[in-house]
Amino acid sequence: MSKVVLVTGVTRDLGSRFARLVRGMPGVERVVGVDAVEPRHELDGVEFVLADIRNPMIAKVVASAGVDTVVHLSPAETPPTGYPGTAVSAKETNVIGTMQLLAACQKAPSIRTLVVRSTTAVYGASPRDPAIFEEDMEPRVPPTSGWAKDAVEVEGYVRGFARRRPDVAVSVLRFAPILGPTISSSMADYFGLALLPTVLGYDPRLQFLHEEDALDALRVAMAAGQPGTYNIAADGVLLLSQAARRLGRPAVPVPSPAVGLVGQGLRRVGAADLSAEQVRLLTHGRVVDASRARERLGFVPRRTTAETFEDFVRGRGLRGLAAPERVGRLSDQIASLLAAGAAQASAGQASAGQARRSADG
Repeated sequence: MSKVVLVTGVTRDLGSRFARLVRGMPGVERVVGVDAVEPRHELDGVEFVLADIRNPMIAKVVASAGVDTVVHLSPAETPPTGYPGTAVSAKETNVIGTMQLLAACQKAPSIRTLVVRSTTAVYGASPRDPAIFEEDMEPRVPPTSGWAKDAVEVEGYVRGFARRRPDVAVSVLRFAPILGPTISSSMADYFGLALLPTVLGYDPRLQFLHEEDALDALRVAMAAGQPGTYNIAADGVLLLSQAARRLGRPAVPVPSPAVGLVGQGLRRVGAADLSAEQVRLLTHGRVVDASRARERLGFVPRRTTAETFEDFVRGRGLRGLAAPERVGRLSDQIASLLAAGAAQASAGQASAGQARRSADG
C-alpha cells in the first residue's frame, strides 16, 4: 500500500532535506510537510501546509490527508527563524506541539508508523555517568532545563501514546550532536568560534553524528517499522582537546564558576549559545552505545565521529586560526566577562562577611 507521510518541522534544515528524500522513496505516494513558517527553499514535490502543531487544527491536517506515517522533526533546540510567539516558543513547540500531534494521531485510525526525533542529551552529563549509555539506562543527574528537559518530556508523552496505540510502530531516535557542512546547531556554532572556551581541568569525550547519517537513520527507521528507542551516533569518540587541535583553534580554559558568564556574553553578541546543557556536555562529555540501531534497524553510520568532524571542518572552511580581529574581539570579551565575574564574586564574599559580622555583633 502506498504511504502518505507527514513530516513536521519541514522548514528546518533536517526536515526539509528529509521530506525531499522521502518523496523519492519507493511506495511513497504523498509527502505532506507541516510548519508554522513558510519554507525558505523549494520543497520539490512536497505538499506544504502552513500549520502550527501547537494548535488542535493539526488533527484536521492528519485526517484530511489520510496520513499513515508521521515523522516528527519539530522538536529541536530552538524554534526556526521567524517562528510566531515569544521566547518560550521552542518549549511550546517541543512539548505542547508534540502533545497536540499525538492527540491527532490518537484519533486517526490510518496511522501505522510514528518516528520521533529526540537527543542523547536526555542522559544528561555529570561526573557520575557511566562510560557508555545504553537506551535503558537512566540519567544519573536528570536534565533540568532546555532542549534536554524538553526531550525527556516529549519521550514521556510518546511512550504514553505507544501504550494507547499498540497498533502503531513507534520509534524514538536519540541523535548525538549533529555536525556537517550545512546543518545549523549549537555545537556547530561553538566550533565556529575564533577561540574555544573550555572548562578548566576537563577534557570531555564527545560523540557526533553526520547530517547525512541523521537523514539515513530517519529513512531506515521509517521503512523498518521496528518500535523502540534507539541511540543514533557515529562510532568512536573525540576528546575536546583533539577537536581543537584538528580545528587549529586555540582553547581558552575558563574556571568552572565563570563558564556561565562567558556563555551569557557569547549569547548576547550572537556568537554562540552556550546553554547550561551544552556547558555540562563540554565539561563531562557523553558517549552512547548505538548497537541496538545496528541490530534491530540495520542502520550503520557511514562516517565515524572523527570523519564527521573532519567533514564538518572541511565543509565550513574552519581549519586554521581565525582572522586576528575576530580572535582579538572574542579574547577581549572573554577577559572582560571573567573580570566582571571576579568582581561579582568579591562583592558577594564581602557582603557575606559583613552579614556574618553583623550577626556576631
